[in-house]
Amino acid sequence: MDVRIGIIQSMKELEIELDDTVQRDTLEAEFAAALAADQIVWLTDRKGRRVGVPAARVAYVEFGPNTAERRVGFGA
Repeated sequence: MDVRIGIIQSMKELEIELDDTVQRDTLEAEFAAALAADQIVWLTDRKGRRVGVPAARVAYVEFGPNTAERRVGFGA
C-alpha cells in the first residue's frame, strides 16, 4: 500500500510504500489516534526503514491501493 503524507509549510510530500500485509482500516485508525493525541506517527516501509512524522506537521494523508490491486496496461 502506498501512503502519501503532506507536510505543513513544505512543498514536498512523503511517499512511503508499505508492505501489502498492512490493513488500511488499522492504519487509518492509528493515524487518527496519533493526530488526535498530537504524537509521532511511525511507519515501516517495505525495506524495513522506519519513518517518524510529527502529527502536528501533517497537512494531509492519502492512502493508495495495495500493489496487488494496481492495474497496468491499456486494458486496465
